[in-house]
Amino acid sequence: MTTLSIKTMIAALLAGSLAVTAGGTAFARGDGPGFDPAKAQEHMEKRIDKALKDTDATEEQKKKISEILQAAFKDMKPMHEKRVEARKALQEAMQAPTIDPAKIEQIRAGQMKLMDDASKRFTKALIDAGGVLNAEQRQAFFKKWNERGHGKRHG
Repeated sequence: MTTLSIKTMIAALLAGSLAVTAGGTAFARGDGPGFDPAKAQEHMEKRIDKALKDTDATEEQKKKISEILQAAFKDMKPMHEKRVEARKALQEAMQAPTIDPAKIEQIRAGQMKLMDDASKRFTKALIDAGGVLNAEQRQAFFKKWNERGHGKRHG
């Protein structure tokens, strides 16, 4: 077994804490200072409209799907706000004079729960929206939904 010097251990701890801070910031980057929930919602609505365009969905079906997804966006807004708070808490915890691993783990677990809750809510919205369409419409919708444009990519 190799014995590490104190300098090596301190360097490793510092590198690890910097990696955690950077990872936490990258993890929450999607809702950082430049993130605009209204623009994200607008982008999603355009994607939905584009996917619905190639179906023979009626105006009533399109309206129902829009209502389902609007409700999901409304439900998910507080989740976004909690993620912003969690990111700030992680930054504060990592910059504290003493690192509290239990506190950092609690923040990390909370962030994962928020992501899981958001994923569940959006998945429910997609299932509900899919239930408005018949099988053929749903297949056309998801075929288009899964296509990616070749324009500017972010991230």
